[in-house]
Amino acid sequence: MAKAAESKPNSAFMKPLKPSAELAAVVGSEPLARSEVVKKLWEYIKANNLQNPENKREIISDDKLKPVFGKDKVTMFEMNKLIAGHLKS
Repeated sequence: MAKAAESKPNSAFMKPLKPSAELAAVVGSEPLARSEVVKKLWEYIKANNLQNPENKREIISDDKLKPVFGKDKVTMFEMNKLIAGHLKS
């Protein structure tokens, strides 16, 4: 019988990417894995109380996040799509 394939982490998500100048203002300028970028964004959002209190899935952009997101409010699901354009290999 063939062995079941071992699950490996997706290397595309683990690859360090360079943040744009706008994103670097929030997460730092060092290359980071996509998961680390998201983690640091959430740390920033929570530390600055930027979740909409009536809808926790909504993030309210402040002066640092507005250039990254391009609008005043985004959902947590939109956030990942929007930061992709700010990461370069």
